[in-house]
Amino acid sequence: MEKKVVNTPEKKFSAGAVSAAIWKNNGSSRKTGEAVEFRTITLQRSYKDKAGAWQTSNSLRISDLPKAKLVLDKAYEHLVLREPISEGSFSADEDEII
Repeated sequence: MEKKVVNTPEKKFSAGAVSAAIWKNNGSSRKTGEAVEFRTITLQRSYKDKAGAWQTSNSLRISDLPKAKLVLDKAYEHLVLREPISEGSFSADEDEII
């Protein structure tokens, strides 16, 4: 039986329907070929479709922009000010709702 690996974000910040998630990735250096760890951020907006089911989109409305700025600022703060990337991996905290 094959074990299914579920990829979950390392940290998530939400403001209303807009959220930014931080993902830990592994790759190799283009210059040296050595294994490297890096972070990426995804930005999305949640909404209910006509049938009432939750969906996500990366398209934002004008009113979503202040929330997007806020969650991206929080993700940046988490990555740069609180957690030195060069000193190891991050702890997986609960999602932070702003």
